[in-house]
Amino acid sequence: MNNGGLLVAGTTSDAGKSVVTAGICRWLVRQGVKVAPFKAQNMSLNSFVTREGAEIGRAQAMQAQACRVEPTALMNPVLLKPGGEQSSQVVLLGKPVGELSARGYHGGRQQRLLGTVLDCLAELRGTYDAVICEGAGSPAEINLRRTDIVNMGIARNAGLPVLVVGDIDRGGVFASFFGTVALLSPEDQALVAGFLVNKFRGDVSLLEPGLDMLHGLTGRHTYGVLPFRHGLGIDEEDGLRVSLRGTVRESNTAPPVGADVLRVAVCAIPLMSNFTDVDALAAEPGVVVRFVDRPEELADADLVVIPGTRGTVRALEWLRERGLAEALRRRAAEGRPVLGICGGFQILGEHIEDEVESRKGAVDGLGVLPVRVRFAREKTLTRPVGEALGERVEGYEIHHGVSEVTGGEAFISDGKGHSLDGCRVGQTWGTHWHGSLESDGFRRAFLREVAAAAGRRFVPAPDTSFAALREEQLDRLGDLIEQHADTDALWRLIESGAPQGLPFIPPGAPA
Repeated sequence: MNNGGLLVAGTTSDAGKSVVTAGICRWLVRQGVKVAPFKAQNMSLNSFVTREGAEIGRAQAMQAQACRVEPTALMNPVLLKPGGEQSSQVVLLGKPVGELSARGYHGGRQQRLLGTVLDCLAELRGTYDAVICEGAGSPAEINLRRTDIVNMGIARNAGLPVLVVGDIDRGGVFASFFGTVALLSPEDQALVAGFLVNKFRGDVSLLEPGLDMLHGLTGRHTYGVLPFRHGLGIDEEDGLRVSLRGTVRESNTAPPVGADVLRVAVCAIPLMSNFTDVDALAAEPGVVVRFVDRPEELADADLVVIPGTRGTVRALEWLRERGLAEALRRRAAEGRPVLGICGGFQILGEHIEDEVESRKGAVDGLGVLPVRVRFAREKTLTRPVGEALGERVEGYEIHHGVSEVTGGEAFISDGKGHSLDGCRVGQTWGTHWHGSLESDGFRRAFLREVAAAAGRRFVPAPDTSFAALREEQLDRLGDLIEQHADTDALWRLIESGAPQGLPFIPPGAPA
């Protein structure tokens, strides 16, 4: 028999499903429950590589950390990585299996993946005491219900109770809760156990009459009202956020160690991926991170970061159209710090041969670093370890581009004089390694070099631990659930499923 489970759905995208899922996971593991996260299908450009070399959504990797378990491909069997307005790369069980249009995916491929998704969930439920699943978008997207494998489709097939999260800060939460239930079929409605209000500001007693009326209208309880807290987003699936920045600014009130702050400008290139790389910079007291899209905004930056992207050639075109390409070239020539990560590293090179991602063939890069890149059909997915600036570095690689470095200095080496990745020319650095800035010693050494080159009297704090800050953030999510949700009722839901006899709310899903 399968162990306990729960599906956390939302009235909308960005209602707080990822955060609530992580919070429930951390609360459960603190109670001694062996728990795992699961998201059947994820659409995100922020991904992570597991130890076995599988690519999954970063949100699921962070939820696994909330569970204090190692992330695996089972936790996110289907990952969609948008490559434009019309198509996405489909990553199945951690490996890319091709590009599909939205019509092609929803037109048949998605439904064929249901068996794989259910097998993964069943394996997790057979291993863990509880599996906390995250839905996607809204379960009431009636145009997609027939092929759904991530919301009610999986809840129905796996017999999971459903908790619907609503963001009250957006407004309209009561209508969203009622309408979500009323647009589901009788069979789907029977699994929707109740609601969870997210991001509430003010006196909860003023909300209670509405919650009572909602119960009267739907026959379903509200399992908690979570207060608004800044900086609680774990690694985001979409949007443009420095996901740890708010937390760090709230929890670390110490002023900069040195006399100056360090200003970091991140180029907001199209199809930006793994922009969470800069969270570790924002975690440092005195480092100010902002996203920019105009050349004038580079003028006062002490460091410019070109992040990863799912469209290297498209990002290059965008940089040229906006005048940012010339500003970056000029900056590098002046010896002012620039860092390119993954796609950003490729952009800084001399030449790109791409018959895989953009299919544009031969394209000139910015010519700042002596690197030539050829896009291979096979994707590199690794978790390497090396040394840079005299410090240990850990990272993860997710890229089709294969680089040939023809000059400059090695950036990351094996500690014995052999280059592992990237290169450096003057104050311009490039690497394929995501997550390298999370290595505390390396990050401090890198920021000291940047500060010296920029002429800033900035000094990295000697004791900032990015891993400890992330743990603190996950504990705060667990605290939110423990302090503001009906945890006894939540556990009964996870253990026993949706209550029997929940009323049907008309009109239900259209025939």
